[in-house]
Amino acid sequence: MKELFRRTPGRFTSARRDADQQIPENLWTKCPACGEITYVRQLNDQLKVCKCGHHMRLSVAEWLQLFDRESFVEEDRDLAPVDALQFVSAKDNYAQKLRETQAATGMNDALLTGRATLDGAAVQLAISNWEFIGGSMGSVFGERLARATERAAERGVPLITITATGGARQHEGVLSLMQMAKTNMALTRLSAARQLHIALLVDPCYAGVLASYASVADVIIAEPGARIGFAGRRVIEQTIRQKLPASFQTAEFLLEHGMVDMVTPRGELRATIRRLIGLHAPAAAQLSPSDAGVLREPLRLS
Repeated sequence: MKELFRRTPGRFTSARRDADQQIPENLWTKCPACGEITYVRQLNDQLKVCKCGHHMRLSVAEWLQLFDRESFVEEDRDLAPVDALQFVSAKDNYAQKLRETQAATGMNDALLTGRATLDGAAVQLAISNWEFIGGSMGSVFGERLARATERAAERGVPLITITATGGARQHEGVLSLMQMAKTNMALTRLSAARQLHIALLVDPCYAGVLASYASVADVIIAEPGARIGFAGRRVIEQTIRQKLPASFQTAEFLLEHGMVDMVTPRGELRATIRRLIGLHAPAAAQLSPSDAGVLREPLRLS
């Protein structure tokens, strides 16, 4: 009898109960800034901005929701990157990485370009996808941006670039670095045509992309807290052997030092961009969708 009460009873399980306790994935997410656990649907209603003010990363499809519904028409989708250098390292195989990333993202390169409208105002878009090899700029990325810029000049509409990137794509070597010059030359022609370029810098925005088209705009907008710079913080500290301030390379730091024109919360971006178009490109606001070549078709990203 004494042994009976010393036994540890076996755990009772029920197949039905175990099935009921299975919680669907992706219901909750954790803020990387404050650690708060938030219901995903609630976070989406807040435009993926945490209560602490941290702006979480948006997908390309989510950025398109900034513009008029079903107004986006993709261009230059047929352009696809190739492994011209046959780049292979101990940790990397570019051709394989391209195939895997294309399958995972539904895009064949890191930049989506096309035309759309914003409150009826015609615009030309170029949105980089961080999920595609860190939003890096290769030969196709640069060619798409150059073509989008030239179309904006030809159509007489503003160019809006939304950029999250780690810089030039190392797998393409000098071919990727050439895109810095190509994109800047295209922007020079856009400026000569007296058309507006609005650049939106989102976290993170670094290196060769920032040093080329992303920082060559009539108006540069940054999201709050976005990390923006050329070399990384750690590299700079090791080079100068000094500790940098905590705010270094943040959007707010760059605003204080004149590197960006405004820091705008995500919920105010649409109204801000629309106001800028009205002030600096009123002709675009008067164009009808057909005049600007915008077709009212459903969004297709894959």
